[in-house]
Parts: sequence; structure tokens; C-alpha cells
Amino acid sequence: MWLPLLVIGGLLLLYRWYRQSHILENLSDKYVFITGCDTGFGNLLAKQLDKRGMKVLAACLTEKGAENLKKEASSRLQTVMLDVTDSQGVRATTAWIEQHVRGEGLWGLVNNAGISIPIAPNGWLNKEDFVKVLNVNLLGMIDVTLSLLPLIIRARGRIINVSSVMGRLAFVGGGYSVSRFGVEAFSDSIRRELRCFGVSVSVIEPSSYKTPATDMETTLQSLHSLWSQAPLWAKETYGQQYFEVYCRFIQYKLSKCNPHITQVTDCMEHALTAVHPWARYSAGWITKLFYLPVSYLPTFMSDYLLAHPLSNVTE
Repeated sequence: MWLPLLVIGGLLLLYRWYRQSHILENLSDKYVFITGCDTGFGNLLAKQLDKRGMKVLAACLTEKGAENLKKEASSRLQTVMLDVTDSQGVRATTAWIEQHVRGEGLWGLVNNAGISIPIAPNGWLNKEDFVKVLNVNLLGMIDVTLSLLPLIIRARGRIINVSSVMGRLAFVGGGYSVSRFGVEAFSDSIRRELRCFGVSVSVIEPSSYKTPATDMETTLQSLHSLWSQAPLWAKETYGQQYFEVYCRFIQYKLSKCNPHITQVTDCMEHALTAVHPWARYSAGWITKLFYLPVSYLPTFMSDYLLAHPLSNVTE
């Protein structure tokens, strides 16, 4: 009984691999716009696609980031300064992109720009702490996507939105997980909406990778600053022990960040270049073998697995 099932399962996996191995032709004719290219995933992807011969339009937040990227790429790659929270800047960048792509339209949009700090227990934070993250990771992404939508539809192109396993499992406080859950919801709705126009939408769901966004020193400095400014009731309720255990918990998580960020950019590249892109990419084995399965467990089990290091602090 089991042998036929194993054979069928193996054949399905083989077919799935074969189907996903088909890559588009004429990649050198296609324009791709990537946000957040100063460092990290966006920077590496821009150089990766440039080497493939694609026409990369890279948005950077700083002049230094743009200059460094240009030094490591070919003359095909063009950069533009963009803060995704600035709607006027988004409109200006859209006009700049249209000048480049003209009648061809925009083949690929990679919404990569994002921030993670502040990450802390919610009780230590205020509304502005959430707004800071949501403006970049969610509202800025939506603004860029809607502004570029006519160009993407014209090319029957691709939208790739960077989310996270924390868009499935919220195990730290702050706006980061909230924003990533929002990315998932927006991506699902617009994927179904644009299907009839030949536009595909993919979500990239990495776990923690070693980038400037996961820098341990910066994150711990932010935690100490938030704790020092936390309301008196929060300090009395959570207590110093909770703060110290939470810092060790975050420190442990960041120490385990995966340094192989090409695992993420390879997913992005596949979403842009494959004949049949996936709707979701779970980057990294820990995502596939731990976080993804945990997201399907009953709530009491996932709560135990994700909150266990802090569960006994105040008891």
C-alpha cells in the first residue's frame, strides 16, 4: 500500500521540480525595479540580476549606498534615491522608471525595503513605535506597488513582496510582525486581483538572516533605550528579570542568523525569471522544517514552542 503512495509522491515532486526549472528567455530585455538596495538582500539581488544581464533599476536610501552599488555593477544598472515613506518621492520615482521602460512596461517589482527596529514587548512601546515600522514595511510597499501598477500590468510582469516567517508567526512584539502579516494579506488580495491581467505575485518568507537589519549591537541598544523610556507601570509589571531574559532571548535569536543570504535572493531571482513562479517561497531549511510546520500547529502548541523562554519569568 505504501509503495504506490511513495512512487506517486516521488513522481509529483519530480514533476514539480521539472515544472519550476523552466526559465524565461530574453531576460536581457526585461526591467526590474528593486527597493532597499543599499545593503542586504536588495543590494545582493541587484548585482545578481545585473550579472544575468537584466536591466536593473535600484532604489537606495542613501547616496553612499547608491555609489557603492554602482562600483560593483555594470553600466546597465541604474540607481535612484527613494524613501518609500515619501509619497511625493514615490511619484517622482515612478516617472523616472517610466522614462526608462517606455512602452515595454516594468517586468519586475521587488518590494524589499524594510526595517525591523523597534522590536520589543508591546507593553514597552507606543503608537509611534508601530507607525515607524508600518510606514516602511507595509504602507510604503503598498504605495510603491499601486504607483507602479500600470507599468507592471503593461508588461504582464511580476510583483515580489518580501515578508518573513514572522508574517506567519508573531513571537516578538513591535510593528515588524504586524507589518509582515499585512504584507501577506495585501499580497494575497492583489495576487487574486491581478491574475486575469497576466501578473503574478510572489511572497518571500525568509527566517532570520545576517544583514544590517539583524545587527545584534544595534538591536540590543534599541532594547535598552526602550526599556529606559518605558512607562513606570511597565517597568514595575514586567520587572528587571523579564528585561534581562528578553535581551538574552533576542541575543540568542540574532546569534543564529543565517549568513547565507543568497538563499533568499535565489528565491527572488526564481520568482522573477521562472516560467512558473511560486506564490510563496520559504527561504532556508529552518523555515521549511520548523517555522512553517509550527505555523500549522494548534495555538497552544505554537505558544509553548515560541514563548517558552519567557513563560516562567513572572510566575
